[in-house]
Amino acid sequence: MVDRGASALSLPDDWPTHPEPILALNRMGSFDWDLDNGLFHMDAQAHEVFDLRPDEYDGHPESLAVRVPTTEGFRLDTLVSQALKDGSENYGAYFRIRTRSGTLRWTHTQGYIRRDETGRPRRIIGIVRDATEELAESEERREQAAADEARRQQTNVVQLTTAALAHARTVQDVIDILKDTQGLTHLGATSLVMGLLEAGSRIRLVAEGPSGSFVPGTLVTRIDEQYPMSEVVRTLSPRFIESPEEFAESYPILWPHITDLHITSAAYMPLIAQARPIGAIGLLYSDRVGFSAEDRNVLVALGSSIAQSLQRAMLYEQEKDLATGLQQAMLPRTIPSVPGAEVAVRYRAAGAAGSLGRDIGGDWYDLIPLPGGRVGAVIGDVQGHDTHAAAVMGQLRIVLRAYAAEGHTPATVMARASVFLHELDTDRFATCLYAEADLSTGVVQVVRAGHIDPMLRAPDGTCRRVAIEGGLPLGLSAEFGSLEYPVGTLELDADHTLLLCTDGLVELPGDDLDDGMHALTGLISAGPLDVRELADRLIDVAEERGGDDDVALLLLRRRVLDTPQAGGRLQQHVAPGDPEALTGARHMIRAAVRAWSAGDRADEIELVADELITNALMHTEGAAVVTLRVLAGSERRLRVEVEDSSSALPRRREAGESGVSGRGLLLVDLLTDVWGVEARGGGKAVWCEFVVPERV
Repeated sequence: MVDRGASALSLPDDWPTHPEPILALNRMGSFDWDLDNGLFHMDAQAHEVFDLRPDEYDGHPESLAVRVPTTEGFRLDTLVSQALKDGSENYGAYFRIRTRSGTLRWTHTQGYIRRDETGRPRRIIGIVRDATEELAESEERREQAAADEARRQQTNVVQLTTAALAHARTVQDVIDILKDTQGLTHLGATSLVMGLLEAGSRIRLVAEGPSGSFVPGTLVTRIDEQYPMSEVVRTLSPRFIESPEEFAESYPILWPHITDLHITSAAYMPLIAQARPIGAIGLLYSDRVGFSAEDRNVLVALGSSIAQSLQRAMLYEQEKDLATGLQQAMLPRTIPSVPGAEVAVRYRAAGAAGSLGRDIGGDWYDLIPLPGGRVGAVIGDVQGHDTHAAAVMGQLRIVLRAYAAEGHTPATVMARASVFLHELDTDRFATCLYAEADLSTGVVQVVRAGHIDPMLRAPDGTCRRVAIEGGLPLGLSAEFGSLEYPVGTLELDADHTLLLCTDGLVELPGDDLDDGMHALTGLISAGPLDVRELADRLIDVAEERGGDDDVALLLLRRRVLDTPQAGGRLQQHVAPGDPEALTGARHMIRAAVRAWSAGDRADEIELVADELITNALMHTEGAAVVTLRVLAGSERRLRVEVEDSSSALPRRREAGESGVSGRGLLLVDLLTDVWGVEARGGGKAVWCEFVVPERV
């Protein structure tokens, strides 16, 4: 050991004169080396340092070879020669001497080089001392520092692994972290195995690493078999194997299969959560033998951290499976085939991190076949991302379907659904959009409850957002006493596609809704014409983008009919005392007249239809069913039928000058081209027809 940085000795030229008392107090000996004659003078204390009697030393440095080993002497000679050549004023070094008993001990020397006026070295004066205690203390400090560093590294193992496991949401995440090469490095192991307890009696291997370390026959083992993981699960105590011999003796079935891994020691820990074993993990080492108390404590702590992460992941997966199963049960199992339309539906669960169950939510879609060639399309979103939201969603979907199937108008369907949600005794609200389409005419009636607008795409890819006046979200409208839902109408021409979606496809945190709708418009315009391919494309984009919200999507494309049709058909149920139903019927009539290019006679048709409906409601005790259809023939006709449950035929009456009734049938007779009455089972239907021009 060389100490070139030793300070120079400030000694007089005639030193040593009487240095012994001072140096002896510090257990040092002195020397004076005359470079001109080569004599190396030492005092009595220096003789003791070299373990020499005065009669055993003749003053020549070569005589010290009896105490200085050859390699040490060569290193000292080289050091001194270099100091003499490079102009150094001093040098210092640690070296070993062999004592009279033959043992080696450390010694330290410092020399101060005296030169003449020309710079030529003439004399070296210095000291020698026993450095055994000094180096022992230094070695002890180094060992302590090494031990402190080892403890720090062991603590880091737990901290790094725990930090990585904190982000694990599934059992596979935990496995991937532990199997990863960096994970193995953090653990300090050459190989690892991990198994999970199944049915309380067997262990299934779920991880082994590195690749190629799998032992045949250990995929599933019983806990009563002679394997280390089985033992620690049985005893709930860790097992530290400190040598290959111990491994071979304790586990003769396993050892022959892992000899190629050159294992020198191993540590197996039970994975215990809430005082119950859930599995075991084994760490195998090829560069260590034995485990200190600190090593064992760290590994036990590591096993506890892994167990907690595994239990959290297992609970998360159980909750997710339950929630996902509930949600899948609440969504339609299949979408019915609808004549005259191509339909595609998609659902994407949220990818949010956080609490259990946040991968599911309350988004839903539905398609409801209705009489008369109509179909109802529903898209909705219940507030929240949990099993409660999914349960509320399922109930809402069922009641919406029931109300629509009963023949209620879209506005009534939405209003009744809002009342239902309000009376459900839940703190959740929901947005919803219900579109009722007549595929024979292309007329679509749309009601919106706080939901985003629908979109319409033409065959050439042109896409636009259809602004629909809306009402409050479901549940809130009933709470605030506002149950009015305006009905909007749009025309869905052949090969046009109606798109309904939830806001998860549009919104991202920090983005404006209008910007999201504009971006979605671009995606739809550039997407494929086929509705299934387009739906896949949109969901793929949502998947790539991520986000913390679910996505539900429904696409309905009206097909071009292969054969000529007699015309469209619309039907509306109007209950007595239901002003919303009457309003809805008027909306339907107005939309049909516009869709069927009968605008020239729109006022006449609406007036006559309204009169027939009013008569049915006033003069019978039941509801009325309004049907509109287009009849093809030598001339194109629009037929209006109002059916009721009364067999009493309408009759003309003369209205007095001040009478307020009696003019209904006169108006019908005056404004229609032809009208009449048909018996219908227990009731009748009053019908009338209007000649309308062909479409241009």
